[in-house]
Amino acid sequence: MGMTAVEKVLALKSGVKSVRAGEVVEPDPDFIMIHDGVVMGAKRELDALGIDRLAAPDKVLMVTDHDVIYGSARAAERGAFNREAARQWGVKNFFDVGRGGHGHVFPMETGMLLPGMFYFDNDRHATNAGAIGAFGFRMGSEISRVLATGTNWVMVPKSVRLRIKGRLRPGVHARDLGFHIATLVAQGKLDIDLDYRVLEFAGDLDQFNLAARTALCSSPTEMRAYGVFVPPSAEILAYAQAHATRPFTPVYADADARYEADAELDVSRLEPQIALPGGVHKAVDLSEVAGTAVSHAFIGSCGSGMYDDLLTAATMLKGRRIAPGVRLFIAPGSEVSTRRMAREGLLQIFIEAGALMLPAGCGPCNDAVIGPVHSGEVSISTAANNNSGRFGARDAQLYLGSPATVTASAIAGRITDPRTFATG
Repeated sequence: MGMTAVEKVLALKSGVKSVRAGEVVEPDPDFIMIHDGVVMGAKRELDALGIDRLAAPDKVLMVTDHDVIYGSARAAERGAFNREAARQWGVKNFFDVGRGGHGHVFPMETGMLLPGMFYFDNDRHATNAGAIGAFGFRMGSEISRVLATGTNWVMVPKSVRLRIKGRLRPGVHARDLGFHIATLVAQGKLDIDLDYRVLEFAGDLDQFNLAARTALCSSPTEMRAYGVFVPPSAEILAYAQAHATRPFTPVYADADARYEADAELDVSRLEPQIALPGGVHKAVDLSEVAGTAVSHAFIGSCGSGMYDDLLTAATMLKGRRIAPGVRLFIAPGSEVSTRRMAREGLLQIFIEAGALMLPAGCGPCNDAVIGPVHSGEVSISTAANNNSGRFGARDAQLYLGSPATVTASAIAGRITDPRTFATG
């Protein structure tokens, strides 16, 4: 019996010929990622144990992405602590403010994260690694153990496969599909369970570039998927090769791989989707809520913060203005995208349209440490989720859409079908 893609990755990194779901392995990671919000806790925990040296400091990526703009004395204190921690630990790959961007975006864009790789991360959106054909494993607060020892035990997750059939229509985006998949799973209309599973995509995938594949990884994460894997296409491999910082070997599932479930989804008739307040799994056709007035909008996050997402928004905004009473925040996923936007004129388009530019990182998606909503306001965004209180006031109404839908809505001042604009 063959192996799924993620089983292959874990077998390779664990130095064994094969693994099966439920087995326990100790993989040797290509790198270890720790985000700014948990460095202090991890450092103090290790200090209390007398551990002042990391097992593999050359493998550690320390990333400042959740709280990039210090909006409080506490945030400034944490930033200073993290810089000292990087110095004491000997972490050379420290991507502080202005040096990297969102940890679940810029490593793919810059060729640090490549097909076939495996890494540990404290954050659950490590699932984004599947967009480029890699596997990131969330450790939560136990990332300190990985820092101290270089690895940790991993129980090989079960895999479920979803075959995509057909092509998305113009104006319908991968993020729409992600919301739709989450809703079908929640409603039991797709016979797959995502809890501590890897969702492996198959079928008509060549239509999805890296940004679209990243969007596909977002919503399953909110449905408790522990991994998402999109087999690399020729386009993805060419991109990875052009940006690679080290050799890599792509991984694909065996033809006789064993899946817990195998489903198919025809996407050819899908309409733009809106995730209603309360979760990505509450998606409806946009037409059901079209016309709902909005006052707050945000484009970015680990699900929709890549350059192509920003280009979609800028193309629609060119020559237009954001509606009065609406504030639109733009948070690029990487400093690479920020510089590219400056070179190619996107920054000027956003500024002239009245958007508020934020530094690369999570932006308002990090529990609205910047760009919060007020009581009773209505927001539409590309955030990772829209749980109550995500952007501040718990009685605010938070809707999710694709970058195109959010842009169209910010221009119109109400939830609007992006197909009414020329989006390409």
